[in-house]
Amino acid sequence: MSRRLSRNALVAASVLAAAPAVAQPIPAHPDELTYELLDFTAPTSAEHRYELSNGVVAFVVEDHELPLVSLSVTVRTGSYLDPRDKIGLASLTGSQMRAGGTITTSAADFDEEAAFLAAQIGSGIGATSGSASMNCLIKDLAVCLDMFFDMLRDPGFDADRLELAKSQAIQGMERRNDATASIQGREFSRLMRGDGHFTTAPSTRASIEAITRDDLVAFHQRYFHPGNFLFAASGDIDTTEILAELERRMDGWVASGEEVPPVPAPEFMPEPGLYLVNKPEVNQGRVAIGHLGIQRENEDRYKVLVMNDILGGGGFSARLLTRIRSDEGLAYSASSSYRAGTYYSGIFQAGFQSRSETVARAVAIVLEEIDRIRTELVTEEELTNSINYFVETFSRNFSSAGSTAGLFASDEYTDRDPSYLAAYRDNIAAVTAEDVLEVAQEYLHPEQLVILVVGDIETILAGDPENQDYSLEALSPGEVVRIPLPDPFTMEYP
Repeated sequence: MSRRLSRNALVAASVLAAAPAVAQPIPAHPDELTYELLDFTAPTSAEHRYELSNGVVAFVVEDHELPLVSLSVTVRTGSYLDPRDKIGLASLTGSQMRAGGTITTSAADFDEEAAFLAAQIGSGIGATSGSASMNCLIKDLAVCLDMFFDMLRDPGFDADRLELAKSQAIQGMERRNDATASIQGREFSRLMRGDGHFTTAPSTRASIEAITRDDLVAFHQRYFHPGNFLFAASGDIDTTEILAELERRMDGWVASGEEVPPVPAPEFMPEPGLYLVNKPEVNQGRVAIGHLGIQRENEDRYKVLVMNDILGGGGFSARLLTRIRSDEGLAYSASSSYRAGTYYSGIFQAGFQSRSETVARAVAIVLEEIDRIRTELVTEEELTNSINYFVETFSRNFSSAGSTAGLFASDEYTDRDPSYLAAYRDNIAAVTAEDVLEVAQEYLHPEQLVILVVGDIETILAGDPENQDYSLEALSPGEVVRIPLPDPFTMEYP
């Protein structure tokens, strides 16, 4: 099925969900389907934003269709705050808040009570934020809120469960060099961000073993308090009542006056070239090609979004997949992404996995398509399909009360001006073929590309015996560098 058909189906689903069914003759082909235009007005964050007496912001979106309630809190913390000798501390703190019970309730009893109530309660800490969430039946809201805030405020960090989590983390290190996908992700990140950035600082056996229960307690106490909280509530709730519950449960909980350090930007510039990681036991090469991208507030971000969609982000109708898979049969999947970074520049990345002998040929096609979109206007059909997809599926951002509240909370957390939502569809619809060509020339840089290949390198470099027109090394925009696999427990490279 083409992406055009699948996109039409998505739009049809959106229209049918928003309007009563109208009988119409069954068409001979899906292309003959007609739909009424979707009339959708996006809600605004201001409609659902509330500030509690302690300054904590909460977004509340009511939905009384089902007797369910969801509550989440985003916490200003993250693994970027890990001490260098205890990488993994934030992640363990986040997981063990839920797994380790509370000061007053053992881990086993907490699990049993949550299961009895069929409530989902969880916690975690990612790279630049922490979170905790709860989902339950409305009839159990009071008791589930008790459990949720008990976990949030007074986690027990059960010592036995912490030791189990540490043991599992160390055991997982054994598999670091097993899968080409994980190797590619790790090494491409290092090539983009360098070794000194928190996004590429791996946990090691030593760093995990150095973490103690006291470290988790201290990390929690430092960052988990109302001054770092942002709530999102949704479901079968009354706004006034849920806000009162949040007020009551944070009463007397003093916010620390300590300011959380900002997320640091990497101090590293990628070096263009061809980078090779040898995994001789596999018969396919996994390839990542890219360079640094843009930040979220870049004025050209909508044009870049459409440009990348046509190049490789748009599924079956995108140029990379059409050529590499459909036309040449060299890979099952090929795509590209152009992420706009929140705290610093994002990354442009194209990638695929192909039979070892055909890797060079597929790389050449990626480079050809990058060059083509920088030198030729995209077709009217490509432009229209891409714009229509983004415009007509915009409403999916608000497909549920939970997703709506979550989107508003995420934007608040990252200090994003909410007015972008009202102008999003107009900004996308205004993109022209000339705009796409302009941003492709400005934001795609063939001379800066990093090409990473993971696989049976000798077979890959030998190329296709039936087609000797392509040489991987000749395609490199810089030096050819071999990257050895590191020790999985120390992450030291030979």
